[in-house]
Amino acid sequence: MSRLSPLEERDGDTVVRVPFTRGLTLTPGQTVLALVGVVLLFGLPFLAGIVGLSWSRLFRGLLFGMAAVGLNLLLRHTELVSFGHAAFFGGGAYAVAVMAAHYEVSEGLLLLLAAVLVGTLLAVVIGYFVAGYVDIYFALLTLAFNQVIFATVFRSAYFNYNDGLGVRVGGDNPTLFGLAWTDLGYDLVLYYTTIVLMLVMLLLMWRLVHSPFGRALDAIGQDRTRARFIGIPVERYVWYSFIISGLYGAFAGGVYALQRLHVQPEPTLYVFVSGEILFMAILGGFTTLVGPLVGGVILVYLLEATRFSFNYYHAPIGIVLLAIVFFMPKGIMGSLPDVGAGLSRRASDPGLLGDDVRSIRTKIHRSVTRATTTVRILIFGVK
Repeated sequence: MSRLSPLEERDGDTVVRVPFTRGLTLTPGQTVLALVGVVLLFGLPFLAGIVGLSWSRLFRGLLFGMAAVGLNLLLRHTELVSFGHAAFFGGGAYAVAVMAAHYEVSEGLLLLLAAVLVGTLLAVVIGYFVAGYVDIYFALLTLAFNQVIFATVFRSAYFNYNDGLGVRVGGDNPTLFGLAWTDLGYDLVLYYTTIVLMLVMLLLMWRLVHSPFGRALDAIGQDRTRARFIGIPVERYVWYSFIISGLYGAFAGGVYALQRLHVQPEPTLYVFVSGEILFMAILGGFTTLVGPLVGGVILVYLLEATRFSFNYYHAPIGIVLLAIVFFMPKGIMGSLPDVGAGLSRRASDPGLLGDDVRSIRTKIHRSVTRATTTVRILIFGVK
């Protein structure tokens, strides 16, 4: 095949080179999925209404998913669990609101730049103090920093307490590229600008995790002591990854503020938001690049859509999430290859379906038996 052709042979298989990425290749199936994903992203404002979905909710889901992509750099490669990434999401959102409300900055791109700078600065400071810790200590320290920032904003007149701050200057939407837009035009320009930046950031993340720095993070995640012995500056590299992770959250929070045009502490800084960002990464598949993005869209949509349909809307969401954890432990995107292979085997051998039914029946029977035993012990105190 010619050098200009995007196709090449690798280990006997044909793969597609992705332009401008220096090494990213996809199988034909992955290429089709990627193209479908890009088309869906760019067509979302027009396609969502056709199938009865809310475009603005999906947009917010993408933003929280982007924060989860950043968190995933820590979770997947250094195996560190952060319960405090809402600090960077909320920090970015409040940077936009403060600049608009107190300093009357109306250009959206300047506001977004301020969000990234402030959120990244927070990550620099917090990461400096937590980079040397692991396991539960790392998780609790990030949680504590998150709570300190939340309490400061929640109790501060400067941030207007729980009522939060608006992002409009003089009652008008921020300008974008120096131009004032109608409400619909503002939403569309903001969305498409965000999508372009988001795709660039995803490619940069892919380059990062496949660079020597990314390999070093993998080594740190596998065994810190061994990584230190081979010369990797463990704490410094964890700190760097923490900062990059925070930058992604700050970007997402800044766009969130520009989209909502009002920022409050609970939807952006509360510790539960950190838990949701973490769960988005697990739900979508933290072993994949785009899994957290998919998890963000699904979880945000479930949370916002069911809130007005059920009094106890967390219950059905919990059931859905339990089902995914039990039956798709690699997350949605991480399980797709297994699901595809399983469906292919069952298409060629339908007799396997009978084994599946028996397997599910056995699991349910064991679960009911264990639950009955537990209840009996709790009530009668004997086994």
